[in-house]
Amino acid sequence: MEEELISKKELLELTGISYGQLYRWKRKNLLPEEWFIRKSAFTGQETFFPKQKILDRIDKIVHMKDDLSLDELADMFSPASKAISIPMKQLIERNIVSTNAAKTAEVYIGQSELYTFEQTLCVYVLDYCLQTGEISLEEGKTLIPTFLEHYKKFKEQQCDLILLRKMGVSVFFLVPAGGEIHFESGVKIILRVDVPGLIEQLKLKLMAI
Repeated sequence: MEEELISKKELLELTGISYGQLYRWKRKNLLPEEWFIRKSAFTGQETFFPKQKILDRIDKIVHMKDDLSLDELADMFSPASKAISIPMKQLIERNIVSTNAAKTAEVYIGQSELYTFEQTLCVYVLDYCLQTGEISLEEGKTLIPTFLEHYKKFKEQQCDLILLRKMGVSVFFLVPAGGEIHFESGVKIILRVDVPGLIEQLKLKLMAI
């Protein structure tokens, strides 16, 4: 399904922000470069954006910019990992991840007293997938090594986690965010997880600790 786009003119009218604000937020890395899509229109070349993504992002910026600096917001929106070490016990006590997800991930991550951001994100993604009700705990166990092995290859690029299933066989894999995927007939997309969105959520929750 093709993503709905919104023109720059419509975006500015709908949100009430100025041209200057839009491009300042772009320069400060609050709005990803790849969201600025140049397309041909009857008036010539125009800039379009993924409608829902940019409306959601602008809403967050407008409502959070009084409490956080633009640099802090840029850090929160960035897919880059943070240099942190946090006890899993604290993550559970703060209801950031469930005990069930933490115990499942522990088999693969190890019983380390402190978790890195990437390890914490892995458990957070697992917890999210389990809460959707679309995957079983057994499937969750295959998610963890897949995520831990391949997520670091994306570095600061945005990616999606996808679960495909055919005849009861499930496969997890990571693809560039928003990228198209093609597969044989009989395969169903069970989940497509917006990893950058979960990173934002996790960073925001960690800021409150």
